[in-house]
Order: sequence, then C-alpha cells, then structure tokens
Amino acid sequence: MPSASTEAAATHAVADSRRDSGPASDARLSPGAPGYRRMSLALFAAGVATFALLYSTQALLPAVSAEFGATASAASWAVSAATGALALCVLPLSALSERFGRRSMMTVSLAVAVVLGLLVPLAPNLESLVALRALQGAALAGVPASAMAFLAEEVRPKALIAAIGLFVAGNSIGGMSGRIVTGWAAQLWGWRAGLAAVGVLAVVCALAFRLLIPKARHFTPGSLNPRELVSTVRTHLADPLLLRLYVIGALFMTVFGAVYTVIGYRLVEAPFSLPQGVVGSVFLVYLVGTVSSAAAGRLVGRLGRRGALYLAVSTTAAGLLLSLADALGAVLAGLVLITAGFFAGHAVASSSVSRTARTGRAQASALYQSAYYLGSSAGGTLGAIAFHAGGWAGTVLIGLVAVFGVVSVTLYGSHSARVEARRHQPAAC
Repeated sequence: MPSASTEAAATHAVADSRRDSGPASDARLSPGAPGYRRMSLALFAAGVATFALLYSTQALLPAVSAEFGATASAASWAVSAATGALALCVLPLSALSERFGRRSMMTVSLAVAVVLGLLVPLAPNLESLVALRALQGAALAGVPASAMAFLAEEVRPKALIAAIGLFVAGNSIGGMSGRIVTGWAAQLWGWRAGLAAVGVLAVVCALAFRLLIPKARHFTPGSLNPRELVSTVRTHLADPLLLRLYVIGALFMTVFGAVYTVIGYRLVEAPFSLPQGVVGSVFLVYLVGTVSSAAAGRLVGRLGRRGALYLAVSTTAAGLLLSLADALGAVLAGLVLITAGFFAGHAVASSSVSRTARTGRAQASALYQSAYYLGSSAGGTLGAIAFHAGGWAGTVLIGLVAVFGVVSVTLYGSHSARVEARRHQPAAC
C-alpha cells in the first residue's frame, strides 16, 4: 500500500531496476561516482525551493486575514490555490517532461515559480494574492514528478533509495524552513517581508540547482501522444489497488492540510496567544516527519504494508485527539504524532504506486501526486471552514473523518486481497 512527498519515486526506481540489470545500468550514477554528489545536492536544492515556495503563505494566514479583513476559510485559498493548481498540472507537465527532458522541465518550472515568488509579496488584495499563488503552484508542478523520473533514469537501482531520500529531505526542510522564515520575518517586518524572504531563499536554491545539476545521460525523448496518455490514465484509474492508493494518499493529506493550515489561527488566539515568529517555529515538528518517513521501510518489513498503514493512521488519530487539549504541551505533542503518522502513511502509500503499476509508471506516480495535492487543497479549505464554524474541534473532526476513510479503504483492500487469494487457491484433491 502508500510520501512527504515522497517515496513514490523510490518505487519508480525499484520497478525500473528490474529492467536495468544489464550493462546499461552500470553507467548510472552511484555514491562516489563523479556527478552523484552534485546531482544529489542539486535535487536537494530543488526540493527546498519547491516546498518553501509552495507552503510559504501557510504560517502567515492569520496576518493575511488581518490585513485583508478575510475569514480563515477565505484566506486559506492562499495555500489551497497553489496546491490545487499543482495537483491539476502535475500530470500534463510530467507528460511534457517525457518529450522535452526532466532537467529542462525542472529548470523552467523553478525559474517561473521563483519570478512569481518575488511578485507575490506585492499583491494588492486577497484576490490577486490567490491568483498569483495558483500560477505559482502550476509552475511548481513540473518539479516533483520530473525529479523522481530523473533519479530513476540516472541513478543505479541500488543507490536510488538514498538519492530519493535526499530529495525528500529537501522537500521537508523546504516546507519547514519556508514557514519558519516567513514567521520570523513577518513578526519583525510584516507578512509581505516574510514572503519576500522566502522568494530570495528560492532564488538562491534555484541558482544552485542549475549550477549543480548534471546533464541527463539516459533520457530518451518520447512523443506527445494525448490518446496514449489518456489510455494510460484510464488503465491506472481502473486498477482497484492503484485507485485505493490514490484515495489513501488524498485522505492522509486532507488531515495534514487541515491541521497545518489552521494551527496558526489556533496558536495566535487565546489561551495561547503566541507571536507570529513562535507560530512559524512550530513547523520544526516537520523534522519528525523526515525521521518517520525514513523509518517507513523498516515498518513495512516488520508489519507488512497494511500493518504499517494501520500504525500510521492510529498515530495520526491519537495526535488529533491529543491536540484538543488547551495545554500547549499537549497540542505540540499532538502535532508530533500527527506529523509522524502522516509522513509514515504517505511513504508507505506512495512507495507502492510504481511497484503496482506495470506500465506508465511516470503517469501512475503523477496521478498519486495529483490526488495527494488535491487532498492538501481540500483539507486546507475544509479545515478552515470547520474552524470558522466550530473552532479547533471542527478541524479535528474533519481530520478524524479522513482517518476513518483511510481505515475503511485499507480494510476493504485487505478483504479484497483475501477474496482474490481464495479464488486462486488450488482446489484440494
């Protein structure tokens, strides 16, 4: 079954490695080989830039609400528009990368997103802010799927998990640092300065990416065939296991999107009344996700994929319930559990996608990412609406409904697997 963004790539490579056991795979990069370190650092920088920009407004939503006189649900579109646009564009941009190259797609995507990142702080009203963020999310869609495919093509199968791990670490550190930087800069100089600071950080990372990324040596351009793409997508959506994985990824991200979009509002209000910089620093909890994501492989080895999913979803649910307390320590502990459970569940689900898909693995991974970011967009919006209607308890309720959905889908998968196994069991003599 199902990464903070994650390890769908890992599977890409594992599946591809089965085809690349011949001499051609020997020419791929591995630790210690010329270019491997540069490639790893380049994709780490791309991950930092992408996720720092994507979630740059999340910690600033209370300040955005205050300046524009907007409710939490209206301001949440400054996050949801970006993740929603990314979800809609990741599949077509992954198809373009098949024709024009992963390296070119990542370069253009980062360049456009960085320019928009420097314009976002100048938005005169909430509507223009949301529009710029939607364009930025669409631009960023070219990075995740292209990065995963680039690694699968250029890195030896045995070294792929480590290379993907560094890219995923860049994702988490980018998402975390973007929120922390904006939080403290906003406390000192206002939310616009916070967004500008992230824009500058992204410029530095994008330049580092372009200077470090090696040329692709194993990319073979494909043709842009819309009918073939549609046929591949239909095949994936008709696969019951893939469909369950997409739903699980979306539901896990619904929880995460709801919690982290709204948590700033809760912490700046009584009884906590924390300053903006401290609220931004709460996102250091992301480091827990980096650890739990890396540990997902060991969990699957011990508990199996479904067992690991049940543990992840139980941890997430426990965190949601604990966060209801009006004690800051309990809220932070709840965030730790939610984050650990989410990242572990995401890693398990996403790493199963490419293993399950027999053909069109790039499109299978892109579909997972589309579902994942649609879940983020829906979670942010629904969580904010629930918070406006019923406070933090309303947001937690949204999370628990999504958790129940994950459990239901996983139980159904277990039942389907047992039925399928009995169907193929040889009759007794």
